[in-house]
Amino acid sequence: MSAWWGTYQEVSPRLRLEVEAMKASFGKTFRLNVPTNNQPLYWQGVVILNMTTIPHPQHTLKVVYPADYPYAPAEAYVLQPTIDSPIHQYKDGQLCLFNPKDGTDYGWNPSKGTAVTVASWAIQWLYAYYTWRITREWPGEEEQIT
Repeated sequence: MSAWWGTYQEVSPRLRLEVEAMKASFGKTFRLNVPTNNQPLYWQGVVILNMTTIPHPQHTLKVVYPADYPYAPAEAYVLQPTIDSPIHQYKDGQLCLFNPKDGTDYGWNPSKGTAVTVASWAIQWLYAYYTWRITREWPGEEEQIT
């Protein structure tokens, strides 16, 4: 069985859509990486945050497609600079971009979401993270744990 994105010889329509959407949204900011071994397909790019309060505005992001994409969302990581957040980040460095309890209207929607969705959420996450570092309040609504 081939990967969700097809093969090198025959790329799936979904991957074609993903590539077109990423190029339309981010131009040449992100590059698609197709590994030669059994590793997942991923996008990598450098974004520059427009924040004067941070020492390193340039951030390298990686958006990784899981094997069961699009039924599971792509995962986002900050490769540079190293970010180790005690909130909204998993132990392996993956960014927590949405609450699955929010459902497909607000969270991940397999029929509408793309790598653009995840990359955009990751950029928003970076702005929220640096805001939290200054204010100690994460912007936006958060789930109330009782």
